[in-house]
Amino acid sequence: MDRSLYEKRKNLICELVNDKFYVPMKEKELAAFMQVRPEEREELKTILNELLMEGRLQISKRGKYSKGEEGGGLVGTFISHPKGFGFVEIEGRSEDLYIPESGVNGAFHQDQVQVELLKGQGGRRQEARIVKILSHGLTKVVGTYQKSKSFGFVIPDLEKISTDIYIPAEGSKGAVTGHKVVVELTDYGDDKHKPEGRITEILGHVNDPGVDILSIVKGYDLPVEFEEKLLNQAERVGKPVSEADMAGRRDLRSLQMVTIDGEDAKDLDDAVSLTREGENYCLGVHIADVSNYVQENSALDREALNRGTSVYLVDRVIPMLPHTLSNGICSLNQGEDRLALSCLMKVNKKGEVVSYEIAETVICVDRRMSYTAVRKILEEGDPELIQEYEELVPMFQDMQELAAILRKKRRQRGSIDFDFPESKIILDQKGNPVSIEPYERNVATDLIEDFMLLANETVAQHFYWMEVPFLYRTHETPDAEKIEKLATFIHNFGYHIKIKTSDHEVHPKEIQKLLASIEGTEEEALIARLALRSMKQAKYSVECTGHFGLACACYCHFTSPIRRYPDLQIHRIIKEQLRGRLMEKRIDHYKEILPEVARQTSRLERRADEAERETDKLKKAQYMKHHIGETLEGIISGITAWGIYVELPNTVEGMIHVARLTGDYYYYKEETFEMVGRDTGRCFKLGQRLKVFVDSVDMVSKSVDFLLAEDDMEEEEQG
Repeated sequence: MDRSLYEKRKNLICELVNDKFYVPMKEKELAAFMQVRPEEREELKTILNELLMEGRLQISKRGKYSKGEEGGGLVGTFISHPKGFGFVEIEGRSEDLYIPESGVNGAFHQDQVQVELLKGQGGRRQEARIVKILSHGLTKVVGTYQKSKSFGFVIPDLEKISTDIYIPAEGSKGAVTGHKVVVELTDYGDDKHKPEGRITEILGHVNDPGVDILSIVKGYDLPVEFEEKLLNQAERVGKPVSEADMAGRRDLRSLQMVTIDGEDAKDLDDAVSLTREGENYCLGVHIADVSNYVQENSALDREALNRGTSVYLVDRVIPMLPHTLSNGICSLNQGEDRLALSCLMKVNKKGEVVSYEIAETVICVDRRMSYTAVRKILEEGDPELIQEYEELVPMFQDMQELAAILRKKRRQRGSIDFDFPESKIILDQKGNPVSIEPYERNVATDLIEDFMLLANETVAQHFYWMEVPFLYRTHETPDAEKIEKLATFIHNFGYHIKIKTSDHEVHPKEIQKLLASIEGTEEEALIARLALRSMKQAKYSVECTGHFGLACACYCHFTSPIRRYPDLQIHRIIKEQLRGRLMEKRIDHYKEILPEVARQTSRLERRADEAERETDKLKKAQYMKHHIGETLEGIISGITAWGIYVELPNTVEGMIHVARLTGDYYYYKEETFEMVGRDTGRCFKLGQRLKVFVDSVDMVSKSVDFLLAEDDMEEEEQG
């Protein structure tokens, strides 16, 4: 392009953002406002990046562009890599910035940093250098202590921290070699000096039972115990439901309803009811009214927001609320009066909600059902269970019928259903993994999911049209580049998806059609996972931008206030609106607090997910230690420049390092996601079945190393 025209466009953007009536906009909004054609979007991105580098623009944490200010620029979180380089995550930017080792400038993992974009880099990812460390995000580190003569050092569990932490003798707290410890960082070090710290807690010896999981809990800074004052407050508020509590509520205690959960669930926060009215279904989703017991800004509320969510680890649950509440007065236990928020929906035979009401209610659950029992009644016609729950069987049959209608309607509009093989790790009393068993969805788990989805959507739509502050669950459209990569990859298997040429976007129905076409094939799990990886992460937001995965315009989390703070938060808004108290002052209050609640709960949800994955990885690695030397069959689940990832039927994933692929020099062919032998032409593809030999397990990195089994190599040579 002509340079003068390019500069003219840069100046035009500067004039726009300098205008006193300009409201900060995201890149996509700027493109729409300036009527930028799809083929010119890349150029707009280049211009915006240049203006950021020149300091003439700045970008907010939410990705909105405004006039540059002195000292302004891009601010984000530094994520270090063991090899010395790193990345900076910036809210609102679809892709992280790459920080070469020379541009790290002493930053430590999770530091808040200011960066400057670098011009003319050769790589595909935008590069930057850190110009200022604004604050340290990591104050404590968990690791293994090693004692030396007059000092000690801690090897961090977190692989992203590549350096040991120096511990002076006076800061060792009496730790000995092999102790798992928590270190408070007192100095973050520099090019010439290691970070320093002092030990604040000794968790136990590395080989002691339970210390492995405890180290992960501490490493993610998950709050476990509740302070005495919180437990006392929970005891005080957790009294049985009184007549005064029920005043002004609709009495639904005579309505037949059940809870359906896993056998070992104790925090039962949702109950369901279903009756027929002609051809219509009258579905009730009744959710524990936790907000009645956890008042806004109380000590319990502040602690719940600090936790954000309950965390479900392989050997324990770390609850958001004390058990007195979560397993007591807030749990919809069989035969006990409970306060609830009910979403009462009339649904026609097409799955459309023809009318609904959201009400404060008092309920009494008839039976506490398990997924297993309901599945056996509906799928197997178990005579003993049918006799035991005789009065409920007709309702279960109607529920199955309605759930099928709702699922069909969601699929017709393009809702994506990722059905991955999940696993449950069974531990013995000492915490050792003894088996990894598949967790299968069934008719009972599906119907509860269908009903909860409908209630969440109905509540979100109601409050969206009321135009009051609210907390939505949003899922953005995937990045064009990731979708194009997915399209390229699935083409190798003979599948395709339609991508709009105008904006390179894809409709969720295309992903759903892809998942339907691969159902039952060998490559199903693989392509489904790659499709999921091409999606963005769902989050909480005050903006109702829609939910791509569910193909719906409005969605929220309403159904789990015992274990998710956003649900508890919107329950308060719902009740204030029902009681006519959502006046200007309260609306302003929610406008002020909700953006931070959305940010914090999204961040804490990611922390919980990561901790859950890490404990699963740990126990899977421990399990595989007992299978070293065995030959097993798996499927190639990933290929990178450094090796081939193979997933076993029990969901354990391991890697064959590229250097250990014998018989040829292998290289990664990125455009087709293949590992190819230079001389033999032997090719490893995603989805390919392989026999692997379990070679070793690294408990520090929680990784499993495979080798290609000899009989698999022989078969290839004979072929």
